[in-house]
Amino acid sequence: MEYRIEHDSMGEVKVPADKYWAAQTERSHENFLIGVGLETMPAEIIHAFGVLKKAAAVANNAVKPEKMTDEKLAAISAACDEVIAGKLMEHFPLVVWQTGSGTQSNMNANEVIANRGNEIAGAKLLHPNDDINMSQSSNDTFPTAMHIAAVIGIEDKLIPAVQLLIDTFKRLEKENEGVVKSGRTHLQDATPITFSQEISGWRSSLEKDVELLKLSINPLKELALGGTAVGTGLNAPAGFDVKVAEAVSQITGKEFVTAANKFHALTSKDELVFAHGAIKATAADMMKIANDIRWLASGPRLGLGEITIPENEPGSSIMPGKVNPTQCEAVTMVAVQVMGNDVAVGMAASQGNFELNVFMPVCIYNFLQSVRLLAEAIVSFNNNCAIGIKANREKMHGNLHNSLMLVTALNPYIGYENAAKTVKKAFKEDISLKEACVALGFLTAEKFDEVFHPEKMV
Repeated sequence: MEYRIEHDSMGEVKVPADKYWAAQTERSHENFLIGVGLETMPAEIIHAFGVLKKAAAVANNAVKPEKMTDEKLAAISAACDEVIAGKLMEHFPLVVWQTGSGTQSNMNANEVIANRGNEIAGAKLLHPNDDINMSQSSNDTFPTAMHIAAVIGIEDKLIPAVQLLIDTFKRLEKENEGVVKSGRTHLQDATPITFSQEISGWRSSLEKDVELLKLSINPLKELALGGTAVGTGLNAPAGFDVKVAEAVSQITGKEFVTAANKFHALTSKDELVFAHGAIKATAADMMKIANDIRWLASGPRLGLGEITIPENEPGSSIMPGKVNPTQCEAVTMVAVQVMGNDVAVGMAASQGNFELNVFMPVCIYNFLQSVRLLAEAIVSFNNNCAIGIKANREKMHGNLHNSLMLVTALNPYIGYENAAKTVKKAFKEDISLKEACVALGFLTAEKFDEVFHPEKMV
């Protein structure tokens, strides 16, 4: 491998000749051999750095054009556009497990954009610190990148995925109107419900989750940029924070604003904790929905068997013909991961020391993993399972009429205690509710038929 010599305030460093990064990136690359190749800084954060560095150049050009010239702006913008498009990912090698402020990833972005910008300009025009990092600090850029990435992930990936499944459930509701089945509470027989009502519970849960996710986004649209090192805005010109938020909004097509209190923006991650809570709520509902579906599909002969789901792959290496609810299992495993990530996000957010949180990389790593995994799992679950759910109407009808909890309809006519006696006799002697009720003398056969209508109990 060929190398070139780069330098920083600590001296000279050998850097791979074919890479755009420079001395500070290389030092981090060599000093933090933790999770290399597996747990690098998320691509969403690199994308967000491309956005914010371009926005900073635009803002600097507006407030201090003598420093950020049109020529520099053009070169920076062109390089940032390549970062935003994901064309330069090989030049961002740093791992999550680095400095807690994300300083080295900020410098990685500065170095790559400067070197690529100089290449585009055909001249030594840009300096990583003086130009790409102008009016900024790692302490306000990294939290800004966190918020940009979080908003884009929730708005553009997670919410559309949830909405996809909501739409599938709406279709299934219409298809199953009037299909009456036994309800269940505590995994025990309960009073009747229509299958469309059961599905509506799933659908409504997800609709509530979308509402919660949308509520959590607004606080994330406040940006720390302009706070610089400790929140005072040192070295950032007046008006820079407002203009850079406007530029981020223009680039992303989303409405960002500058944070009113930069001291809070640098040290607190409460907005991310709140938003991840909404993500966890979505994961909790997906856990419940996936469990319901695999219970209802259990069988094919010895389980509930009230629905069928698509058969996607063989389920056993030894039992021929076995098919398992694998999409349900994938969703529930992702839900567990999201719940674990929630602990990491909360713990990381608690580690603000004076004017800076120093657990930011691990915080956003877990946050974005939750967004990515949950969104992808929901899409997979929808496309490979939910859209193919079919009601086994005969099984539902049989289970419904075999349920002892239908006796609840008799309460107004024979009373709770007599209804309980009817159930116990029917269960003990393996006879119908009608036979038990008539044998006990609580109702005549004719009266029982007059008042007992399971399909009307929903």
